[in-house]
Amino acid sequence: MEIIFLGTSSAVHSKERNHPSIALKAFGDVMLFDCGEGTQRQILFTKVSPMKISKIFITHYHGDHILGLPGLLQSMSLHGRESKLTVYGPHGLNDVKNAIYSLGYCAIDFPVEFVEIDSGIIEETDEYVITAQRVRHNVPTLAYSIEEKKKPRFLREKAIELGVPVGPDFGRLHNGEEVEVNGKVIKPEQVLGEPRKGIKITYSGDTRPCEEIIRLAQDSTILIHESTFINKDNTNAEEHAHSTSIDAAYTAKYSNSKELILTHISTRYGEEYANIMLEEAREIFENTRIARDLMEIEL
Repeated sequence: MEIIFLGTSSAVHSKERNHPSIALKAFGDVMLFDCGEGTQRQILFTKVSPMKISKIFITHYHGDHILGLPGLLQSMSLHGRESKLTVYGPHGLNDVKNAIYSLGYCAIDFPVEFVEIDSGIIEETDEYVITAQRVRHNVPTLAYSIEEKKKPRFLREKAIELGVPVGPDFGRLHNGEEVEVNGKVIKPEQVLGEPRKGIKITYSGDTRPCEEIIRLAQDSTILIHESTFINKDNTNAEEHAHSTSIDAAYTAKYSNSKELILTHISTRYGEEYANIMLEEAREIFENTRIARDLMEIEL
């Protein structure tokens, strides 16, 4: 898996931070979480192909989280996209769809499915489960988790000892298929060990601290949590239904997450406040870092 932070600001852009969007490359797919203004330009600085994005998950309909969507869809169409794209979001997504399709004169000539969702499992395959959860913001908002299903540990050295060449046969064996090497059949059980726990990534969207996000994030490998304000501005956080760095840290602690990444940083502070925000969070949850635009994480 690879996580690419395309935008890490809140409300307005800064010179260093774009509106919110996160790309996830996993399971042979590219998924996008939120699509703020400027997302498609940010993609140009990465190895993400917009034509390979198969799913977009919108947390809510504040402009900083969706205003990049009309342009991205039109650009995909202009580049000749033919494959289907699915856009998920909370109640109100059909209104967003109607607005996008009535905007300007550019037709979107490929299939786009808009799916309104609420809390619960929204997609499940043999490899992963994606879950949505209503959280506490001042408009209907969803947080998302994507969890890899447990898979047996692949014993690479054992496979090499048995003569399996490094390459596609490794994947076939890991997926439970037999392979033939020099006339000899290698069975999956010969190269698979005890199951390992799958990777879990949780993205909070915009939210006040709440039990709902703690439950969704339980045992996350990485919790990506909004941190719009530093602690001294907790009153503003409450007024605008956002979280502080300390709120995010307690969510990571109570959810037993392994790592916390702070994002959705208010531009009122300037980058010099990043260290303050980081220190505040690390007093509660040590394994914390702050997201920056175009930061990449491999798992």
